[in-house]
Amino acid sequence: MRRILFTMLCALVLAGCQTTTSKDAGAPVEERDASAATSGATTSGTSGAGVNGAATGANARNPLKDPNNILSKRIVYFDYDSYVIKDEYKPMVEAHGRYLQANRNARMTIQGHTDERGSREYNIALGQRRADALKKLLVLYGATEIQIETVSFGKEKPRRDGHDESAWAENRRDEIVFVGE
Repeated sequence: MRRILFTMLCALVLAGCQTTTSKDAGAPVEERDASAATSGATTSGTSGAGVNGAATGANARNPLKDPNNILSKRIVYFDYDSYVIKDEYKPMVEAHGRYLQANRNARMTIQGHTDERGSREYNIALGQRRADALKKLLVLYGATEIQIETVSFGKEKPRRDGHDESAWAENRRDEIVFVGE
């Protein structure tokens, strides 16, 4: 008797899962491929609507390339010898986190950089701490850890050559690079 009930229960669960999977899996995948702005608003809620709603015209399909969208901003600058993300960058970081939350197939690399001061080993470690700090904040805003890879270049890839504070300030940064761009 138990065997029969167990078999029937398993069949019901499998039948229920099969029906749910075919309905749910088909529609969202098609909507994401179509990249309609309205589908992003309905599937991702209000936070996704803000991200997708800002894109217009030819860039409506990819808000990452729309210069009027906050998602086109990709650099976070740091103070000397610090890996604390400043408040002025948090809206941008939140937008990227919400974008990753709404687009689970999206992947990014965070590249940590430092200025030329300090040893090579110290700067590699500081660049990694900066990249990891940004990753943690993105995860708090909805991204998953598997969507984000971090790497440190230390002082090896300066944004601006020079040996003064203005050059150093531009070199103390994290850069967000989406896979496929």
